[in-house]
Amino acid sequence: MIVRDRPHGAQLLYIVRGSVLPHIAWELATCTAVALLVTLTHGFVYEWKITLTTVPFSLIGLALAIFLGFRNNAAYDRYWEGRKLWAELVARSRTFARQVQTLAHFEAPAGPADRDDPRHGLVMRTIAFASALRHQLRRTDPLPDVRRLLAPADVAGFAAARSGTDFLLRRNGEALGALLRERRLDAPVVADMDQSLSALTAVAAGCERIQNTPLPFPYTLLLHRTAWLYCFLLPFGLVDTVGFMTPFVVAIVAYTFFGLDALGDEIEEPFGLAENHLPLDALCREVEIHLLEALGERDLPPPLTPQGWQLT
Repeated sequence: MIVRDRPHGAQLLYIVRGSVLPHIAWELATCTAVALLVTLTHGFVYEWKITLTTVPFSLIGLALAIFLGFRNNAAYDRYWEGRKLWAELVARSRTFARQVQTLAHFEAPAGPADRDDPRHGLVMRTIAFASALRHQLRRTDPLPDVRRLLAPADVAGFAAARSGTDFLLRRNGEALGALLRERRLDAPVVADMDQSLSALTAVAAGCERIQNTPLPFPYTLLLHRTAWLYCFLLPFGLVDTVGFMTPFVVAIVAYTFFGLDALGDEIEEPFGLAENHLPLDALCREVEIHLLEALGERDLPPPLTPQGWQLT
Protein backbone atom coordinates (compact mmCIF):
# COMPACT_ATOMS: atom_id res chain seq x y z
CA MET A 1 0.00 0.00 0.00
CA ILE A 2 1.30 3.45 -0.92
CA VAL A 3 1.33 5.70 2.15
CA ARG A 4 2.27 9.33 1.47
CA ASP A 5 0.94 12.85 1.77
CA ARG A 6 -1.44 13.82 -0.96
CA PRO A 7 0.56 15.62 -3.68
CA HIS A 8 -0.54 19.01 -4.94
CA GLY A 9 -0.25 20.98 -8.14
CA ALA A 10 2.43 19.96 -10.61
CA GLN A 11 3.55 17.08 -8.37
CA LEU A 12 0.63 15.09 -9.68
CA LEU A 13 2.08 15.14 -13.20
CA TYR A 14 5.36 13.35 -12.58
CA ILE A 15 4.65 10.86 -9.77
CA VAL A 16 5.29 7.30 -10.98
CA ARG A 17 5.53 5.27 -7.75
CA GLY A 18 2.08 3.86 -7.09
CA SER A 19 0.76 4.94 -10.48
CA VAL A 20 -0.67 2.49 -13.02
CA LEU A 21 1.33 4.20 -15.77
CA PRO A 22 4.16 1.61 -15.81
CA HIS A 23 1.57 -1.15 -16.21
CA ILE A 24 -0.12 0.42 -19.24
CA ALA A 25 2.92 1.95 -20.94
CA TRP A 26 2.81 -0.53 -23.83
CA GLU A 27 -0.93 -0.03 -24.48
CA LEU A 28 -0.54 3.75 -24.25
CA ALA A 29 2.45 3.81 -26.63
CA THR A 30 0.68 1.55 -29.14
CA CYS A 31 -2.53 3.61 -29.25
CA THR A 32 -0.57 6.88 -29.51
CA ALA A 33 1.56 5.48 -32.34
CA VAL A 34 -1.56 4.40 -34.25
CA ALA A 35 -3.09 7.85 -33.72
CA LEU A 36 0.12 9.50 -34.96
CA LEU A 37 0.13 7.30 -38.06
CA VAL A 38 -3.53 8.11 -38.78
CA THR A 39 -2.80 11.82 -38.36
CA LEU A 40 0.14 11.71 -40.76
CA THR A 41 -1.90 9.86 -43.40
CA HIS A 42 -4.99 11.96 -42.61
CA GLY A 43 -7.15 8.86 -42.23
CA PHE A 44 -6.12 7.13 -45.46
CA VAL A 45 -5.41 3.40 -45.50
CA TYR A 46 -3.71 2.88 -48.86
CA GLU A 47 -6.08 4.74 -51.21
CA TRP A 48 -9.20 4.44 -49.04
CA LYS A 49 -10.29 7.27 -46.81
CA ILE A 50 -11.82 6.02 -43.54
CA THR A 51 -14.33 8.61 -42.40
CA LEU A 52 -15.95 8.39 -38.99
CA THR A 53 -17.85 10.99 -37.02
CA THR A 54 -17.63 11.56 -33.29
CA VAL A 55 -21.21 10.36 -32.71
CA PRO A 56 -20.49 6.60 -32.41
CA PHE A 57 -17.52 7.33 -30.17
CA SER A 58 -19.70 9.40 -27.88
CA LEU A 59 -22.16 6.53 -27.54
CA ILE A 60 -19.53 3.82 -27.13
CA GLY A 61 -17.44 5.97 -24.81
CA LEU A 62 -20.41 6.57 -22.52
CA ALA A 63 -21.21 2.86 -22.34
CA LEU A 64 -17.54 2.00 -21.81
CA ALA A 65 -17.20 4.56 -19.01
CA ILE A 66 -20.29 3.18 -17.24
CA PHE A 67 -18.99 -0.37 -17.60
CA LEU A 68 -15.56 0.64 -16.30
CA GLY A 69 -17.20 2.34 -13.32
CA PHE A 70 -19.24 -0.77 -12.55
CA ARG A 71 -16.22 -3.07 -12.70
CA ASN A 72 -14.02 -0.76 -10.65
CA ASN A 73 -16.73 -0.40 -8.02
CA ALA A 74 -16.93 -4.19 -7.80
CA ALA A 75 -13.12 -4.41 -7.53
CA TYR A 76 -12.98 -1.72 -4.84
CA ASP A 77 -15.75 -3.46 -2.90
CA ARG A 78 -13.51 -6.55 -2.75
CA TYR A 79 -10.54 -4.42 -1.66
CA TRP A 80 -12.51 -2.62 1.05
CA GLU A 81 -14.14 -5.81 2.29
CA GLY A 82 -10.67 -7.35 2.62
CA ARG A 83 -9.55 -4.36 4.69
CA LYS A 84 -12.63 -4.61 6.92
CA LEU A 85 -12.01 -8.31 7.47
CA TRP A 86 -8.45 -7.62 8.61
CA ALA A 87 -9.66 -4.84 10.89
CA GLU A 88 -12.02 -7.41 12.40
CA LEU A 89 -9.08 -9.79 12.83
CA VAL A 90 -7.08 -7.15 14.71
CA ALA A 91 -10.02 -6.26 16.96
CA ARG A 92 -10.99 -9.87 17.71
CA SER A 93 -7.39 -10.85 18.43
CA ARG A 94 -7.07 -8.05 20.98
CA THR A 95 -10.40 -9.03 22.52
CA PHE A 96 -9.42 -12.67 22.79
CA ALA A 97 -6.05 -11.81 24.39
CA ARG A 98 -7.81 -9.58 26.91
CA GLN A 99 -10.31 -12.32 27.74
CA VAL A 100 -7.54 -14.88 28.16
CA GLN A 101 -5.53 -12.67 30.50
CA THR A 102 -8.36 -11.31 32.65
CA LEU A 103 -11.09 -13.96 32.88
CA ALA A 104 -9.20 -17.16 33.69
CA HIS A 105 -8.74 -18.18 37.35
CA PHE A 106 -4.98 -18.27 37.96
CA GLU A 107 -3.05 -17.32 41.05
CA ALA A 108 -0.77 -14.92 39.14
CA PRO A 109 -0.89 -13.38 35.67
CA ALA A 110 1.13 -15.02 32.94
CA GLY A 111 4.56 -13.45 32.63
CA PRO A 112 6.93 -13.27 29.71
CA ALA A 113 9.03 -16.17 31.00
CA ASP A 114 6.12 -18.49 31.89
CA ARG A 115 5.90 -20.46 28.63
CA ASP A 116 4.03 -23.37 30.26
CA ASP A 117 1.08 -21.23 31.22
CA PRO A 118 -1.84 -22.27 28.96
CA ARG A 119 -2.75 -18.62 28.48
CA HIS A 120 0.61 -18.05 26.84
CA GLY A 121 -0.14 -20.75 24.26
CA LEU A 122 -3.61 -19.33 23.58
CA VAL A 123 -2.25 -15.89 22.83
CA MET A 124 0.74 -17.08 20.80
CA ARG A 125 -1.48 -19.28 18.63
CA THR A 126 -3.66 -16.23 17.97
CA ILE A 127 -0.60 -14.28 16.81
CA ALA A 128 0.43 -17.23 14.65
CA PHE A 129 -3.09 -17.37 13.17
CA ALA A 130 -2.74 -13.85 11.74
CA SER A 131 0.66 -14.65 10.21
CA ALA A 132 -0.55 -17.99 8.86
CA LEU A 133 -3.57 -16.36 7.23
CA ARG A 134 -1.31 -13.76 5.59
CA HIS A 135 0.93 -16.46 4.15
CA GLN A 136 -2.08 -18.48 3.02
CA LEU A 137 -3.54 -15.54 1.12
CA ARG A 138 -0.19 -14.68 -0.45
CA ARG A 139 0.71 -18.33 -1.12
CA THR A 140 4.01 -18.05 0.73
CA ASP A 141 5.66 -20.37 3.25
CA PRO A 142 4.29 -19.80 6.80
CA LEU A 143 6.64 -22.20 8.64
CA PRO A 144 9.40 -19.67 9.49
CA ASP A 145 6.90 -17.44 11.30
CA VAL A 146 5.09 -20.39 12.87
CA ARG A 147 8.33 -21.88 14.26
CA ARG A 148 9.19 -18.52 15.76
CA LEU A 149 5.87 -18.21 17.55
CA LEU A 150 4.71 -21.70 18.53
CA ALA A 151 5.80 -24.62 20.65
CA PRO A 152 7.31 -27.60 18.75
CA ALA A 153 4.20 -29.74 19.21
CA ASP A 154 2.01 -27.04 17.67
CA VAL A 155 4.49 -26.54 14.82
CA ALA A 156 4.33 -30.25 13.98
CA GLY A 157 0.53 -30.22 14.02
CA PHE A 158 0.44 -27.07 11.90
CA ALA A 159 2.76 -28.57 9.30
CA ALA A 160 0.65 -31.73 9.09
CA ALA A 161 -2.70 -29.93 8.89
CA ARG A 162 -4.42 -29.29 5.58
CA SER A 163 -5.49 -25.85 6.83
CA GLY A 164 -3.02 -24.34 9.25
CA THR A 165 -5.31 -21.48 10.26
CA ASP A 166 -8.12 -23.89 11.10
CA PHE A 167 -5.68 -26.05 13.10
CA LEU A 168 -4.60 -23.10 15.25
CA LEU A 169 -8.16 -22.08 16.08
CA ARG A 170 -9.06 -25.70 16.78
CA ARG A 171 -6.12 -26.00 19.19
CA ASN A 172 -7.27 -22.85 20.95
CA GLY A 173 -10.75 -24.35 21.25
CA GLU A 174 -9.28 -27.51 22.75
CA ALA A 175 -7.28 -25.44 25.24
CA LEU A 176 -10.41 -23.53 26.27
CA GLY A 177 -12.21 -26.84 26.81
CA ALA A 178 -9.36 -28.05 29.02
CA LEU A 179 -9.50 -24.86 31.10
CA LEU A 180 -13.26 -25.31 31.46
CA ARG A 181 -12.86 -28.86 32.70
CA GLU A 182 -10.16 -27.70 35.14
CA ARG A 183 -12.64 -25.05 36.39
CA ARG A 184 -10.20 -22.27 35.53
CA LEU A 185 -12.86 -20.79 33.25
CA ASP A 186 -16.61 -20.54 33.81
CA ALA A 187 -18.95 -21.87 31.12
CA PRO A 188 -20.44 -18.46 30.19
CA VAL A 189 -16.93 -17.05 29.85
CA VAL A 190 -15.87 -19.93 27.59
CA ALA A 191 -18.94 -19.36 25.43
CA ASP A 192 -18.03 -15.69 25.09
CA MET A 193 -14.40 -16.49 24.24
CA ASP A 194 -15.52 -19.11 21.74
CA GLN A 195 -17.42 -16.35 19.93
CA SER A 196 -14.09 -14.58 19.41
CA LEU A 197 -12.65 -17.75 17.88
CA SER A 198 -15.75 -18.10 15.69
CA ALA A 199 -15.28 -14.51 14.52
CA LEU A 200 -11.67 -15.28 13.54
CA THR A 201 -12.94 -18.32 11.63
CA ALA A 202 -15.39 -16.07 9.79
CA VAL A 203 -12.55 -13.64 8.94
CA ALA A 204 -10.49 -16.46 7.41
CA ALA A 205 -13.49 -17.75 5.47
CA GLY A 206 -14.27 -14.25 4.16
CA CYS A 207 -10.70 -13.74 2.97
CA GLU A 208 -10.73 -17.15 1.29
CA ARG A 209 -13.99 -16.25 -0.45
CA ILE A 210 -12.45 -13.08 -1.89
CA GLN A 211 -9.30 -14.90 -2.96
CA ASN A 212 -11.05 -17.91 -4.52
CA THR A 213 -13.91 -16.08 -6.26
CA PRO A 214 -12.54 -13.58 -8.79
CA LEU A 215 -14.75 -11.32 -10.85
CA PRO A 216 -16.18 -13.23 -13.83
CA PHE A 217 -13.57 -13.40 -16.58
CA PRO A 218 -15.97 -12.27 -19.39
CA TYR A 219 -16.22 -8.86 -17.67
CA THR A 220 -12.47 -8.34 -17.91
CA LEU A 221 -12.26 -9.73 -21.44
CA LEU A 222 -15.14 -7.63 -22.81
CA LEU A 223 -13.87 -4.48 -21.15
CA HIS A 224 -10.30 -4.94 -22.42
CA ARG A 225 -11.37 -5.73 -25.99
CA THR A 226 -13.77 -2.79 -26.12
CA ALA A 227 -11.14 -0.38 -24.80
CA TRP A 228 -8.64 -1.54 -27.45
CA LEU A 229 -11.20 -1.27 -30.26
CA TYR A 230 -12.32 2.16 -29.10
CA CYS A 231 -8.79 3.59 -28.88
CA PHE A 232 -7.74 2.11 -32.23
CA LEU A 233 -10.71 3.58 -34.11
CA LEU A 234 -10.85 6.91 -32.23
CA PRO A 235 -8.15 8.63 -34.38
CA PHE A 236 -10.24 8.13 -37.52
CA GLY A 237 -13.14 9.99 -35.86
CA LEU A 238 -10.96 12.85 -34.61
CA VAL A 239 -8.45 13.50 -37.37
CA ASP A 240 -10.81 15.58 -39.54
CA THR A 241 -11.85 17.80 -36.62
CA VAL A 242 -8.85 18.16 -34.27
CA GLY A 243 -6.07 17.55 -36.80
CA PHE A 244 -2.55 17.36 -35.40
CA MET A 245 -3.90 17.22 -31.82
CA THR A 246 -5.36 13.77 -32.49
CA PRO A 247 -2.46 11.80 -30.91
CA PHE A 248 -2.62 13.92 -27.75
CA VAL A 249 -6.37 13.42 -27.37
CA VAL A 250 -6.08 9.68 -28.03
CA ALA A 251 -3.23 9.39 -25.49
CA ILE A 252 -5.37 11.03 -22.80
CA VAL A 253 -8.38 8.83 -23.56
CA ALA A 254 -6.23 5.67 -23.67
CA TYR A 255 -4.55 6.60 -20.39
CA THR A 256 -7.95 7.00 -18.73
CA PHE A 257 -9.53 3.80 -20.05
CA PHE A 258 -6.51 1.50 -19.78
CA GLY A 259 -5.53 3.06 -16.44
CA LEU A 260 -8.93 2.35 -14.92
CA ASP A 261 -8.80 -1.15 -16.36
CA ALA A 262 -5.36 -1.81 -14.84
CA LEU A 263 -6.34 -0.30 -11.50
CA GLY A 264 -9.37 -2.59 -11.32
CA ASP A 265 -7.14 -5.58 -12.07
CA GLU A 266 -4.76 -4.62 -9.26
CA ILE A 267 -7.23 -4.01 -6.43
CA GLU A 268 -9.48 -6.92 -7.44
CA GLU A 269 -7.07 -9.24 -5.57
CA PRO A 270 -6.20 -7.17 -2.47
CA PHE A 271 -4.01 -9.63 -0.59
CA GLY A 272 -0.92 -9.72 -2.82
CA LEU A 273 2.38 -7.88 -2.82
CA ALA A 274 1.70 -5.20 -5.43
CA GLU A 275 2.16 -1.54 -4.54
CA ASN A 276 -1.54 -0.90 -3.96
CA HIS A 277 -2.40 -4.11 -2.12
CA LEU A 278 -3.27 -4.30 1.56
CA PRO A 279 -0.37 -4.03 4.06
CA LEU A 280 -0.82 -7.46 5.64
CA ASP A 281 2.73 -7.54 7.05
CA ALA A 282 2.07 -4.32 8.97
CA LEU A 283 -1.29 -5.58 10.24
CA CYS A 284 0.25 -8.85 11.46
CA ARG A 285 2.99 -6.91 13.21
CA GLU A 286 0.32 -4.77 14.90
CA VAL A 287 -1.41 -7.92 16.17
CA GLU A 288 1.90 -9.32 17.41
CA ILE A 289 2.85 -6.13 19.27
CA HIS A 290 -0.47 -5.77 21.09
CA LEU A 291 -0.80 -9.43 22.02
CA LEU A 292 2.79 -9.76 23.24
CA GLU A 293 2.21 -6.67 25.35
CA ALA A 294 -0.90 -8.35 26.78
CA LEU A 295 1.34 -11.25 27.82
CA GLY A 296 3.60 -8.87 29.71
CA GLU A 297 6.47 -8.91 27.21
CA ARG A 298 8.69 -5.85 27.26
CA ASP A 299 10.97 -6.60 24.31
CA LEU A 300 8.42 -5.84 21.60
CA PRO A 301 9.11 -5.76 17.85
CA PRO A 302 8.86 -2.30 16.29
CA PRO A 303 5.85 -1.47 14.11
CA LEU A 304 6.47 -1.58 10.38
CA THR A 305 6.80 1.79 8.70
CA PRO A 306 6.57 2.73 4.99
CA GLN A 307 9.73 2.18 2.96
CA GLY A 308 9.81 4.50 -0.03
CA TRP A 309 6.14 5.33 0.64
CA GLN A 310 5.21 1.64 0.46
CA LEU A 311 3.83 -0.31 3.41
CA THR A 312 3.67 -4.06 2.88
